[in-house]
Order: sequence, then structure tokens, then C-alpha cells
Amino acid sequence: MQLLYFLLFSAFSLLLISSCNEKKKTETAVVQKALYYTCSMHPQVHADKPGNCPICGMKLIGVTKTSNANTMQIHLSAEQIHLGNIQTDTIEKSNIGDKLVLTGTLNFNQDKLTSVNARVEGRIDKLYFKNMGDYVKKGDKVYDIYSEELNNAKQDYVNALEQENTVGNSLVNYATLVESAKTKLLLWGMTNAQITELGQSKQVPTHTTFYSTQSGYITSLNANEGDYVMEGGTVLQLADLSTLWAEAQVYTTQMPFINKSENASVQIPDLNNQIINGKIDFINPEMNPDSRINLVRLTISNKNNQLHPGMPVYITINKAKHQSIALPSDAVLRDSDGAMVWIQTNPGVYEMRMVTTGIDENDAIEITSGLETGEVVVTGGAYLLNSEYIFKHGANPMAGMDMGNMKMAKD
Repeated sequence: MQLLYFLLFSAFSLLLISSCNEKKKTETAVVQKALYYTCSMHPQVHADKPGNCPICGMKLIGVTKTSNANTMQIHLSAEQIHLGNIQTDTIEKSNIGDKLVLTGTLNFNQDKLTSVNARVEGRIDKLYFKNMGDYVKKGDKVYDIYSEELNNAKQDYVNALEQENTVGNSLVNYATLVESAKTKLLLWGMTNAQITELGQSKQVPTHTTFYSTQSGYITSLNANEGDYVMEGGTVLQLADLSTLWAEAQVYTTQMPFINKSENASVQIPDLNNQIINGKIDFINPEMNPDSRINLVRLTISNKNNQLHPGMPVYITINKAKHQSIALPSDAVLRDSDGAMVWIQTNPGVYEMRMVTTGIDENDAIEITSGLETGEVVVTGGAYLLNSEYIFKHGANPMAGMDMGNMKMAKD
């Protein structure tokens, strides 16, 4: 009998010890489940144990790691949704596309830029224009240069003239020598008037004046008085502002909606929203793989020189209306990796979805793929959801994703 009691006591003790060990393991797992504690309003706060937020005093929420969790999802409590003002709406199709508005800038027409270069090596002893923005007319004096090489060539021309007049007809054809010396001076930038005056005076001045061959505003000064310049060195650069380029950057997803030579208008906010009509004359054939941004350009006239490079503009391209999904601009997050939205899959559960965008119209963005009607999309607070995801997962949800390989929802 005593043996039976002993065996029963031993079995009960082993069961009690095993139960305690399992309870201890469970408690340890529960404790280890929370990676850290953070505040729903201040996710930058990280603590290793429960408590209150040192900034707002709210109770800290435990952030856990679950190996089977969807890495594209985040879970929010009702309190977090309320405090973050997370708003959603059911997707429906609507009319969009009567116009595509791009933000752009006025720039110099590169085809109208002219460089005034030194035609011969020497020292610039006088500049007739010294300020950026000065207007230079064709034929204006630009600089005086002292050049030993040019002075020797001028002296050769004078000598050839004197020998032609003195010797006359002889075995040497001095007329050919004179013409050769004159051609050399013309190639070095002297004008016919300067060469004629040189031949009449028979005096070789130490300095030679060079004139502008084009009209324009000075955009850069590359030499100062007293500087030595090499043959071909740029002295200054001129810009003809009779026409300007209106350039805008567009996302590559918008490029199918833009055609070369398509009618467009340029709105100038700084000039009481003046509108100038034009056509798209250039679409960059090369896409920037890092930014996924392309360039379109219009050439517009600049009457009365009212327009200036650097002015912001709005470029409007008229398109035909069509039925499509359109979301508020705040609902779509875009960067160099593409575009994304947040979808509510269940109450308090939000999932990141990569999408392809189309036309931007006012404050709406067309979604060409990645969504379908009937889904619930986050229209307010998308940036807060993105920040919450980054703090919980330590990375941007869009980073490293391939738009081409990303599975779109029911395309």
C-alpha cells in the first residue's frame, strides 16, 4: 500500500514539474513576443518594456514579430485609425482625361545660344560688356586683344601691299601674296572694314577690336580684362530670348498619353496666368532608370521679352474624356520605385498595392492598372500608414520592388 502511495506521489510531482516548465516556457514566449513598445502617435519612441509615451503620455503598444505575417500589411487599432484620421472610400469609375496638366519651367532655347570665342591667342586688355544680362547687338564691340601672332599677320599684309605697289609686275605675284595675307586676317576674325583701314593707313595698331556676330543677352562671362585666352577660348555667351523652351518632367507611366506635335498650352502664373499656345516638339527618347521620369518640351515665342528663363509654368495637354479609376492625389504615393496605394482588406488591416498611374487631372490621378472597382482604398492618411510601416518594418514598402514583375490585382 505504501508502495502505491509512493508511485502516485511521484507521478503527481513529475506532472506538476512538467506543467510548471511548460508555463515558464509559455511566459517566456509571451515576453519574447514583443520586440519593442512604441507610441501610436509617436512611432519614433521605442522602449523595451510597457509604459507610457514620454511625449504625449499615451500607453505604449507592443510591436510583435510574426513569421507568417503578410509583410505588405499593417494592423491598426481603432484608436490608431481615429487618431491618424485614416479615411477610406470604395473604388468607382468616373470620367477623367479632358486634360493633362504638367508642372514645368522656362529655360533657354539651346538652339539660340551663341558663344563669342577668341579667334587668336592673346591678352584681352578691354571688355566692352562686363555685366551678366547685358544686351549685345550684332556688330557691337566686344573686346580688344593684344596678340603678337595677329600683329605679325597684319604687318605681313601691309608689307605685301607695299611691295605690290612698289615693285609692280615681276616674277613674284604680289597680288596673290596680298590676297593670301588678307584671307588669313579674315579667318582670324578681322572684318573687311578693319582690313581696308589697315591697308589705307599702313599703320599696324597694337590692339585689335573684335565685334559680336550675333545679338543676345549675356548669360556667362568667361574672361576678365588682363586675362590671356587661347585660340577658341570662350569670352562670353549670348542667348537669344525671342523663343524659350517650356520643359516639364513626366512619369514614364504618363508617356503613352503624350504625343509629339500634340497641341498644348503654357500658362505663366507670374504674368497673370497668361496662356501661350504651342506644340510639343521634343520627347526625350531616353528614360532615367533611377527616377522613372522623362522630359517633354515645347518651344514658345517670347513677345516683348516678357518671359524669363526660370519662370514656373503649367503645361496643359488636352485629352479626350474616358471612363477610368481616379483617386485623390493624396491617396497615391510616388517615388523613383513607382506608385502605390493602401487598400483596406479587413477592418483595421491595410495592405500595400503597387499601381500604374495615368493622367493627372487637377487633384486626381488616374489608375490604369493595379486596382478594380469595389475595392476599398485609403484616401486620407496614406502617408501616415507608410510611416507606420517603415517604423514597424524598418524599410520603405516600395523599396526594391520591380513594377514589371509586381503582381497587380486582377489586371
